[in-house]
Amino acid sequence: MHYISFFTATILEWKHLLKADSYKDIIISSMRYLVNDNRLKVYGFVIMPNHIHTLWKIHNDIKKDDLQRDFLKYTAQQMKFELLKDDPEKLKIFYVGAKDRKYQFWERNPLTSRLPSMELIMQKLNYIHENPIRGKWSLCKDITDYKYSTAGYYYKDDKTWDFVTHLNEASLED
Repeated sequence: MHYISFFTATILEWKHLLKADSYKDIIISSMRYLVNDNRLKVYGFVIMPNHIHTLWKIHNDIKKDDLQRDFLKYTAQQMKFELLKDDPEKLKIFYVGAKDRKYQFWERNPLTSRLPSMELIMQKLNYIHENPIRGKWSLCKDITDYKYSTAGYYYKDDKTWDFVTHLNEASLED
């Protein structure tokens, strides 16, 4: 049985690859596809310049490691294609020349934390939404002004992210 989880993935060496919207859109496209393909439900997310946080629940017939691998592999492949097209020089900074890959975009071993209570889920959702205004980031003044987050969805009823499921509809036990 899968629980709602807090998932964090970081760009290799904390590089700011996700600063440009085109790379954020790759993440969005992949999450939307996985939801529409009935592999997971997304309850919240934020896409920062060098990392992402999500609250999601993987469907019970899907293995966590498989879904995470597919998500990270697909997004990395799309980022490579985008860099080849728009900024081949920048692609060079992701060259690793490993046996199993020429380029690497994500740090290995993303963080996944199981959230067995609504209290923990809400704590992580608030953390996700406050990320753009914290510390060095200052990406916006108000959390609902940051486009690549679900804060607007929760606090302004913004329907931009049509693949997101509200936590009011979440079940901890299915």
